Amino acid sequence: MSLEQRLTDDMKAAMRAGEKDVLGVVRRVLAALKNARIEKRADLDQQDEIKVVRSIAKQHKESIEQFRAAGREDLATKEEAELVILTVYLPPEMDEAQLDAIIDKVIAETGASSMKDMGTVIKAVMARTGGQAEGGVVSATVKDRLGG
Repeated sequence: MSLEQRLTDDMKAAMRAGEKDVLGVVRRVLAALKNARIEKRADLDQQDEIKVVRSIAKQHKESIEQFRAAGREDLATKEEAELVILTVYLPPEMDEAQLDAIIDKVIAETGASSMKDMGTVIKAVMARTGGQAEGGVVSATVKDRLGG
């Protein structure tokens, strides 16, 4: 079952159950997927769908930080609840040991030795992780390994 079909089914279930929070999140994700499909002018594959959901999750994380900085704990709590709902639609995060192994392998294969090679390494690592690792975590780890 595609992510979009799963979201549609969850939207119907949330409507029946009266779960307004879930319904709002699911509708936003469906709208973002539709916009991405229109922008791409083609159907989205699983990687593209995951990328869209990850970007929405990233926006929620940034909002949480900003609300906390502004002293708006009520809004931060609401964003956290929505983030929890979103994580259901994301693949499980790759653990640190697996990610480290992939990064080490890519660095060895590409012969990367300096920060100039960082982009090449990150691109290869992201392709191999299949959406199971956040770009920021990959970037920080690669930077650390290449001596940045």
